[in-house]
Amino acid sequence: MTVMADDLSRYGAASSRIPKFDADSPGPTYAGPQTSEVVGPASTHRWFDPRGWSLRKKLIIGAIVIAVVIVAVVVGPVEGVKANRYPDYSKLDYTLVDTYSGPSFFDRFNYYSGEDPTDGFVHYVDKAAANTLNLTYTTDSSVVLRVDNTDPNASTGRKSVRLESKSSYNTGLFIFDILHTPYGCGTWPALWLTDPTNWPDNGEIDVLETNNRATEGNAVTLHTTGGCNMDVKRKQTGKPQFTTCDNKTHSNSGCGVEGAPSTYGEEMNSMGGGVYALELRDAGIRAWYFPRDSIPADISSTNENSSPNPAKWGKALADFPSTKCDIASHFTNQSIIANIDLCGELGANPQFYKQLYQCPATCEDFVAHNPANFTEAYWEFRSFKVFQAT
Repeated sequence: MTVMADDLSRYGAASSRIPKFDADSPGPTYAGPQTSEVVGPASTHRWFDPRGWSLRKKLIIGAIVIAVVIVAVVVGPVEGVKANRYPDYSKLDYTLVDTYSGPSFFDRFNYYSGEDPTDGFVHYVDKAAANTLNLTYTTDSSVVLRVDNTDPNASTGRKSVRLESKSSYNTGLFIFDILHTPYGCGTWPALWLTDPTNWPDNGEIDVLETNNRATEGNAVTLHTTGGCNMDVKRKQTGKPQFTTCDNKTHSNSGCGVEGAPSTYGEEMNSMGGGVYALELRDAGIRAWYFPRDSIPADISSTNENSSPNPAKWGKALADFPSTKCDIASHFTNQSIIANIDLCGELGANPQFYKQLYQCPATCEDFVAHNPANFTEAYWEFRSFKVFQAT
């Protein structure tokens, strides 16, 4: 999950003058047959006029011009090729390896119940407590993770859930079918991948992450150690934010790509949700969002032998090519994590809580005493599917 400081935002030429020179001075005048005495003014030329240069000076200047031309001819195309580099995202044959759905969904996750590492005003509960409080449950066609919305005096933090998959992945195509996304003042929800015991060394991929009212849309973000940069050619529909993914820069904002408001929150929920697809491969990392009525047939197919083909899906919402980032070395042992944090380093950040979303009181006070605020603070998933290349 992104960790940001108060001085950060989600949204991340002098004129030239050409010298005007005077006209050349007139040359010598002809005054009849020459004598030993010069008649008329001597010939004068300005420093930039080649007519006044010595042969030696002309040779030196000529050599410099030739060298500049050679450098331009050789280096120019090389730099052009570098700027235009793009990885090979050719088709891979994907096979379904894991399905998270139905009554067994929660059996495939560990319930994290330790202190929140991002300083949230939250108590993550274990599986037994989540069942007792009805914070995780299944329906006939979906699973739900939610924040407690009954305690009127959660003075030390409100109860919530953080799930971490027991399986981990180095590569894969992840299909997240989402019916409802959480939102509301004080919330900081995320659906993401990381190695919880080796962060940031093994990287982090935020598939969905927002905060508070979440009307600005979703941000897909990478967080890495040094040496992963996205100031390169990319093919995406989203708006890039920072291009340095290193967690030590920009207060660990990572390198994010922001989608339209319809990619999260109330607007997404009102359309029946949709599907996020994440491809993690050596060539790069890409994420697509498909509204409920626009899900590709190779994703919505109920045939377990069906093989999704991202090559047919058009531009991704977010594209993180391997041009200046060794994906395989930066992203390994990735577990799927779904949680709803409260306040914390992002949710309580005044830039968002107060300035952007105009939420009341202080974040902690509001979260502690307003349980009804959290009726929309829940994830509802139809399924997660993981495919791997054969």
